[in-house]
Amino acid sequence: MAERAVETGGGMAAVPPGRRSAVPAASAPARAAAFALPGFVGRRRELEELRADIVRAGLDTLAGRKSGRGRVLLIAGRPGSGRTALAEELAAQLAGRYPDGVLRARLTETDGSPVPTERTARALLAALGEPVPPGAEEDELTQAVRDALRGRRALLVLDDAAGAEQVDPLLPDKSECLVVAVSRGPLTGVPDVRPCTLGGLDTASAVDLLERYAGPTRITCDPAAAQAVVEECGGQPAALVLVGGRLAALSKLSVVDAVTRLRELPPGDGHDIAGRPLARAFRLAHEALPAPSVRILRLLALAPAGAVDAHTASALAGCSVPAAQTALEDFEARGLLRAEPATGSLPPQYRVPGCLTALLRDLMQSQERPAEIELARARMLERTVRQLHSCRAATRTDDPLTRKRLAELPRPLRFASPQAAAEWLRCRLPALLAAARLAVQDGHLDTLARRLVSALTRALTAHFGAEEAGPELYGLHQLVLDVAQRCEMPLEKAAALLNLGDLDARAGRVPTALGRYREALDAARQAGDPYAISRSLESIAASYHELGDWQRAVDWYGRALELRLTRGELADEARLYGRLGAVRAYAGQWNEALRDWRAAAAACRRLRDLPGHARALTEIARVQEYAGRPQEALRTCREAVECARQAGDDRLRAAVLLRLADMLERLGDPGAAGEHRAAAGELLVAGPDGPPSAGHAGAAGPGSAIASVPPPTEAEGYLRNQ
Repeated sequence: MAERAVETGGGMAAVPPGRRSAVPAASAPARAAAFALPGFVGRRRELEELRADIVRAGLDTLAGRKSGRGRVLLIAGRPGSGRTALAEELAAQLAGRYPDGVLRARLTETDGSPVPTERTARALLAALGEPVPPGAEEDELTQAVRDALRGRRALLVLDDAAGAEQVDPLLPDKSECLVVAVSRGPLTGVPDVRPCTLGGLDTASAVDLLERYAGPTRITCDPAAAQAVVEECGGQPAALVLVGGRLAALSKLSVVDAVTRLRELPPGDGHDIAGRPLARAFRLAHEALPAPSVRILRLLALAPAGAVDAHTASALAGCSVPAAQTALEDFEARGLLRAEPATGSLPPQYRVPGCLTALLRDLMQSQERPAEIELARARMLERTVRQLHSCRAATRTDDPLTRKRLAELPRPLRFASPQAAAEWLRCRLPALLAAARLAVQDGHLDTLARRLVSALTRALTAHFGAEEAGPELYGLHQLVLDVAQRCEMPLEKAAALLNLGDLDARAGRVPTALGRYREALDAARQAGDPYAISRSLESIAASYHELGDWQRAVDWYGRALELRLTRGELADEARLYGRLGAVRAYAGQWNEALRDWRAAAAACRRLRDLPGHARALTEIARVQEYAGRPQEALRTCREAVECARQAGDDRLRAAVLLRLADMLERLGDPGAAGEHRAAAGELLVAGPDGPPSAGHAGAAGPGSAIASVPPPTEAEGYLRNQ
């Protein structure tokens, strides 16, 4: 089974394809292939100690207690010390012992801030193929992670943990799981953690790593100079890779020249003693770059989530896509970027090493003016918006206008097929979500931020559906809400609150949804938008309906109806009369329910909506029967059958006939009931969907004005693409 690592909002988890969500995962246990980095060398002693710690008796065992949590191994070291590479090598060696897979999560953002635990928990649940409820609280999500891991034998690699508070909530409750945490220092607060502190590589391993990049000839010819490089780099793998990359790029440069230049560079007073070798090696690699590539490199500090491709680099630097691709390949050869595993037919993807992110950011801020940085970020966001528009349009190629707009786009921005667009969206989703969060947090590009969030929302909905993309959509609507509140845009605020309320309602958090809808109503009234006001009123009424508060539901549906009546919107009047009739029927108010359903039927008749009229008549018959008027109900139901026949809707006609048959059977006429059931069966013989449900006659089709249960609708159309 093909597997890959997928990063979601700062958390990275190995995810098999096939999950029913925007970030795919299998419904079966997640089986993530651990992979060893090709440049891994040395650390034999550390690996042996870590493997021995797995089976060594813990404190609970020594105290005579059964261990209730998984074993936690800690690899502690500075960025650039090879701590992540060691964790991956250990995972590769142990993968066979953990049949339920290896899960990965990165716990620190590229700017050094901790990733929220709830975001990491969502990524892990997605990797495990478990449902991810949109808008759930952190405690609920972390408990769901622990429940999902119960009884499984899995290995978790938690990279770059900022503290114990990020690791402890994710620890599995069963000892069959192993957790490998990577951190700068000790995780005080995590019980029975086994630390392994990394220093520099031993000299032989360090020379071997240098040789892998620089080639064997120069290293073999001058072993003393190679050892001097190791000494200058403090044995740090990241620094050695950068020096080796410079030697590989400059074939005439000797190892002695590299040592001399390293010693000439200033010590880097902005860094502590342990960080100076990496800072000097980075300066050595940077000064050897061709002039056109220098600016591209430092602007990569703006890449969301550290992920970059040719389009991102091209937009940041304002150069062509081929030139950006050439520069990225050169950066990879010099050790300045890491290539991501290939994904289908997508262009190559790269990642900025975490140990270099701060150095790139410092370089960018010292060399670029703030206006230039903001312009680069704006170019990147604009390019991303255009790619998302193209991604969404790929699902609508049957529309001539959409095809025309696609043809007007530059060829690199087009997708060959809907499948290619979905693959790109799935692969780039972590970076896209990170770009949206950073744009909103920045506060200087609010218009672009709103356009980006809107385009991403529409693309996710088009490719994965609102339900499957619910967790991602919830976060995006919260970003829209943040921008709307900051910029005092009541209409966008109302749209975001309505969308969040819909997602809360679908997740069963009806009281929370009700609060969202009330806030949306206030914002809609402030904006003076009648549609938003009516939508808010109906959503409040639907929430009270769901809570069983019939009187409040009737009151709020009545307010929405009054607004529609003043605007003469007949189809909406018919729909709201139907909802009022349904609520009053639940409350046992038969006369009022009959009045509302008759008004709905009259509105449908004026609209010449025969299917809606037939459904309204069927509901009238149902209410009449409940009210103890069987003969009237029978007569109305037969009228509904005739109306459905005139509409030419055989499925609707069959549903009404079945309703009529049930009514006749309750009235003691089984013969006539059997005849109507037989007639309904004949109508459905050629039907592909089988018999209709009992409530089919009372549910609206897509073209009808009547619906017994109001489906929530997306309000994202309110987001103006400015």
